[in-house]
Amino acid sequence: MSMEMHALPLAASNNVDAESQAYRKVFWRIVPFLMVCYVVAYLDRINVGFAKLQMAQDLQFSEAVYGLGAGIFFLGYFLFEIPSNLILHKVGARVWIARIMVTWGLISAAFIFVGSAPAFYVMRFLLGMAEAGFYPGIILYLTFWYPSYKRAKIIAIFMAAIPVSGIFGNPLSGWIMDQFHHTGGLAGWQWMFLIEAVPAVIVGIITYFYLDNNIRDAKWLSDDEKQILEQNIKAQAAQRETTHSLRQVFTNPRIWQMAFIYFAVVTGQYGLTFWMPTFVKTVGVTGNFNIGLISAIPFLCAVVVMIAFGRSADHYRERRWHLAIPALLGAVGFIAAATTTNMGFAILFLSLAAAGALTCAPLFWSLPTAFLSGTAAAGGIAMINSIGNLAGFVSPYVIGMIRDATGNTQYAMYTLAAMLVLGAIVTLLTPARLVNH
Repeated sequence: MSMEMHALPLAASNNVDAESQAYRKVFWRIVPFLMVCYVVAYLDRINVGFAKLQMAQDLQFSEAVYGLGAGIFFLGYFLFEIPSNLILHKVGARVWIARIMVTWGLISAAFIFVGSAPAFYVMRFLLGMAEAGFYPGIILYLTFWYPSYKRAKIIAIFMAAIPVSGIFGNPLSGWIMDQFHHTGGLAGWQWMFLIEAVPAVIVGIITYFYLDNNIRDAKWLSDDEKQILEQNIKAQAAQRETTHSLRQVFTNPRIWQMAFIYFAVVTGQYGLTFWMPTFVKTVGVTGNFNIGLISAIPFLCAVVVMIAFGRSADHYRERRWHLAIPALLGAVGFIAAATTTNMGFAILFLSLAAAGALTCAPLFWSLPTAFLSGTAAAGGIAMINSIGNLAGFVSPYVIGMIRDATGNTQYAMYTLAAMLVLGAIVTLLTPARLVNH
């Protein structure tokens, strides 16, 4: 009797140790690599914010023209995202993510040929079309490996690639533009697009040989580890409220609710990332490299907050308040930054805005992935992401129009704050039982 009483805890302890070891293997095998992929992706998506500092003057672009060009990326993204994610679900992440990265790298390099507003619009649209499916594809891919109660922290770490791309990419972009300006007959912004496109092609090729499509394909896991991981995924699927067909995805009111929340989140995110160099320049910072260094500070703050909130959300298995609180903090940051002319305070408040707005996205994805699975997850995640990312079109364009009309960024920041507040309110209307598991 005594031996039996001791054997059970020991067996349970061994199971916990084996599970922890399996997830450590998965983490170190795929998460850092996916972060590198997303740093490269996000840099090629938002470096147009730095290009604006020279390109707008060289090509005589107004604020609205730049805003429309920056945002039109998301029209291509919107139109091709759901088909792209469904193809990924069918052919596997390894092939499809590699294809996406190589294609967008080549198109990003071709921005050196942009010489007019129409050409700028076309190239941004093509870039969005090429990249469509990458981000939701990664979110879907992570659901193949992690149950929802482990996912907020993992997605937060993965999405720390966004501020990391700002921390390293902004100074890099500024340095390239200053150092290579007029070298070989090309402007600094043209060199920036060309140089920063190369990693996408290289990493895309590596992706084809490095990624495994799922747990079963992973030769670096033992059979016992595969069984543990697969059992956790199956157990999670049994708890979900699953939408059984792709058609039902489009008529599910909860998915539309998720899309609105994400639209609000993305409005703040891209309002910040596309216009950060301009925001920093308006408070008195001069020189592209200096602007890059200063604009990296808010992104550095965002990394810490993103990971802290992701860990907390998984620890307490609570999703709604962990999303609503950073959204409200981001709104406060935008409002405060809009009302100060002091450079130090402006950077402090922009750091609060960045920490809040950028933390929302990884925490958001723990909501829909908690109740969707299978084909419904592939279609639902892509639909939510594509509709939400229309804010990436609306946000920079509206900010550009507001800046053209008012000559300042104050009312633009108020708009971003209002959207984050709305997103927080709708988040709290989500039933806790649906997402807190």
